[in-house]
Amino acid sequence: MTTRTTVIPFLILIGQLLLPCHRNAAYAAGGKWDLLMSNIGISAMHMQLLNNDRVVMYDRTDFGASNISLPNGKCRNNPNDLALKVDCTAHSVEYDVSTNSIRPLMVQTDVWCSSGSAMSDGSLVQTGGFNDGENVVRIFKTCSRNSSTCDWKEIGDALIQRRWYATNHLLPDGSQIIIGGRDAFSYEFYPKTPSTNNVFSLPFLQQTNDPRQENNLYPFVFLNVDGNLFIFANNRAVLFDYTKNKIVKTYPQIPGGDPRNYPSTGSAVLLPLKNLQTQTIQAEVLVCGGAPRGSYLSARRGNFLGALNTCGRITITDPDPQWTMETMPLARTMGDMIILPNGDVLIVNGAAAGTAGWELGRSPILNPVIYRPNNPSDSRFEVQNQSTIPRMYHSTSVLLRDGRILVGGSNPHVRYNFTGVLFPTELSLQAFSPSYLDKESANLRPRIISPTSRRKIKYGGRISIRFTVPGSIKRELVKVTMIAPGFNTHSFTMNQRMLVVSSGNVTQVGTSTYKINSIFPNSNNLAPAGYYILFVVHQDIPSEGIWIRIQ
Repeated sequence: MTTRTTVIPFLILIGQLLLPCHRNAAYAAGGKWDLLMSNIGISAMHMQLLNNDRVVMYDRTDFGASNISLPNGKCRNNPNDLALKVDCTAHSVEYDVSTNSIRPLMVQTDVWCSSGSAMSDGSLVQTGGFNDGENVVRIFKTCSRNSSTCDWKEIGDALIQRRWYATNHLLPDGSQIIIGGRDAFSYEFYPKTPSTNNVFSLPFLQQTNDPRQENNLYPFVFLNVDGNLFIFANNRAVLFDYTKNKIVKTYPQIPGGDPRNYPSTGSAVLLPLKNLQTQTIQAEVLVCGGAPRGSYLSARRGNFLGALNTCGRITITDPDPQWTMETMPLARTMGDMIILPNGDVLIVNGAAAGTAGWELGRSPILNPVIYRPNNPSDSRFEVQNQSTIPRMYHSTSVLLRDGRILVGGSNPHVRYNFTGVLFPTELSLQAFSPSYLDKESANLRPRIISPTSRRKIKYGGRISIRFTVPGSIKRELVKVTMIAPGFNTHSFTMNQRMLVVSSGNVTQVGTSTYKINSIFPNSNNLAPAGYYILFVVHQDIPSEGIWIRIQ
């Protein structure tokens, strides 16, 4: 088997030279990078944190041999495979955060550019892919704490229409909706019921499709607080009632009109939901980066246009919603946007020129940026310390329970290529620690005493959360947040969701010990049933999270 090469030093220099001046951003303000593993055996194209603190990753089955063997002499015998008919290497792995170790998994059909989401019971349901995997549903149920025998279960023809570059979202009733995909201007559900055992047309996807360069694949999808779905594709967005197959609101086109979805590949998040006990809960969406219209075709001709440096922010619950545009300090395509426990947004990975696609990205962006949505508009962006590893096409990132961000992947080639290319296939795994994990913040950092992890909580439940803070506390600057871990691929984290369940009203109950009473969401439109990570945050410094299950 081949092995990865070290990073080309001049790429780091290029990344440094690309940093533009921007008066509203502080540079190299914080954050620390750690190399966790130099070779996990695969390039992490898809990634999901599960509720046992293990992360499932996979790339595609037709890359040829990976760098990690299947266990116990297993081999995958697949006459449909486009690279190896008999393949004794793994194309999916499970990463154990606590032991920093990798376990190979066996996936049978091609999962390339697929989609997924964690279900209410904590299992990962992954849908579609390429070739023999395009109609397949795969289920990964978490192992018990002392077991390492769980693996993928595959269900052939579980999807009615092939799904390649689709987007999934967990719904209030516990099912998943699977929206779009290449040449799939429709949606369907999993699991299916007698009333949902069908494919439902969604003309909006065809209307936003550019026949030559698409730009509406992996649409950005978020569950709104009213139970409808916000769907953003290309440069347009709608609010969609999937139960009636009806568009209930059309939003203005994002200013500038440039595309934000694959292959232009910006990213998006639903900003934290607050004031959950009020009658009018606001929901805001932030869309950042991408590539100018025509970039994909231009890059295929060898001309790599500069990425977009704008973000659009819109309150999707407003009667007359309008976009507010902001300028990022670093133009970026193929960047990931991850919600941090304190409500800030990390923008990481990506390139300053080109688009997604084989060999179509240039000028890797090595510096993450933190976006602080509650700051004044002229001081929201803060550039962080840089990595030494380019993460471009097919890179991934997810939030871990300890507050770090796991970062992996980058394979902008048809095969595993470690030499003779501008950007070698990347098999390493890193962690980015935001500045809230610095030692200097230890005196402010909360530690949750109760409830214990894996607590079950009913909708509308009232829970007293006890925590300690070693140093002096500012009680009015304490809040409790909960985050649904998402499924990350191609610069979008599906089903990522954060809610602020309480703030202030802290009572001291002992030496350096406090409690805060939290009222949890009373609606599955706000928080679909399932596992969330709960944090206590003090002066923007989060505790280590605990798992809770809302039901």
